[in-house]
Amino acid sequence: MSGHLYRETGQYFGQLSTGAEACGRDELAELGATDIKPGYLGCYFRADQRTAYDIVYRTRIFSRILAPLVVFDCHSDKYLYRTAQQIDWSGFLTLTKTFAIAANVADSHIRNSQYAGQILKDAIVDQFRERTGQRPNVDTRNPDLLLNLYIHQNKARISVDLGGGSLHKRGYRAGSVEAPMQETLAAAIVRLSGWDGRQPLHDPFCGSGTILCEAFMKTAQIPAAYLRKKFGLLRLPDFDPAVWNQVRTGANGAIRQPSAPIGGSDIDAQAVQSVRANRALLPGGDAIKVRRADFHDLEGFADTAIVTNPPYGIRLGDTEGTALLLKEFGDFLKQKCTGSTACIYFGDAALAKKLGLKPEWKQPLRAGGLDGVLCKYALY
Repeated sequence: MSGHLYRETGQYFGQLSTGAEACGRDELAELGATDIKPGYLGCYFRADQRTAYDIVYRTRIFSRILAPLVVFDCHSDKYLYRTAQQIDWSGFLTLTKTFAIAANVADSHIRNSQYAGQILKDAIVDQFRERTGQRPNVDTRNPDLLLNLYIHQNKARISVDLGGGSLHKRGYRAGSVEAPMQETLAAAIVRLSGWDGRQPLHDPFCGSGTILCEAFMKTAQIPAAYLRKKFGLLRLPDFDPAVWNQVRTGANGAIRQPSAPIGGSDIDAQAVQSVRANRALLPGGDAIKVRRADFHDLEGFADTAIVTNPPYGIRLGDTEGTALLLKEFGDFLKQKCTGSTACIYFGDAALAKKLGLKPEWKQPLRAGGLDGVLCKYALY
């Protein structure tokens, strides 16, 4: 099997969080993708090689960009093995490179995702053994090549994960507090908030600063994968290092200093330390101002985008305390933040009512096992 599907069709697949679909479609269009169509937990799109590289390097919203090699009917493990053996894996791997497989199976004759991944692994390893007498090693933590196997209703798709792992791992998380927000979720929140970098942004429950870092990276035009060390696209048989270097050099050359202040505060001293450690890894990141403060003691904010994720029951282990905190925060917004907007992500959607303010709109957003909701408030 010589031709690979992504080369024949120019079609790729991007995975993202439920609720971030519109954000993802808009971002893909901005980055030059065409023919964008919804799919299960993501969307299909078309792109030439340069655009695909650019999307992998710059997407803030997608957690994975997959290049499909083959799509086929898959009614048995034997057929999966046979089809996988028809792909020439020496184009993707050498004996010195490692690989891993992420498998996901639903409503199919092959019922177990782990078992399906094992069959694909065996097909690859056996092909190398037959040809060379040796086999490449599996490295589940940090592979050179990450393959994605998806089987749904006996239809299988084998793809290369172009990021080489989840793209939410930006590389700036040097310090962290308990249950930090996923970077792709924070990026979606910043995007949905409508903040365009012209007015100040503040997060009064900043935790380890994920929202602050994502807002800063967006307005400073720092590519989302700027700090990433490894990329799966380097293992593609048609990988072009010259194009890849041009894409990165062009994107890195557009980095600039933000004009509006970005700042945060948190009652927890360790959280503030974490923000300082994280911002230090971003070029110009010391522009993110952070201090230890209880929101009750803040002077308030005029003409500011307040974007935040207050602590909630699961994290606090105290639902009554959460309700009181949110009510007091709602009063703070009403009394001290006239003329600003607030975009608040509630990890538990039921908590939105506790704020005591009527949102302009609500957007369900699911990530990291949370069925949360993002609400936007105009503070008159």
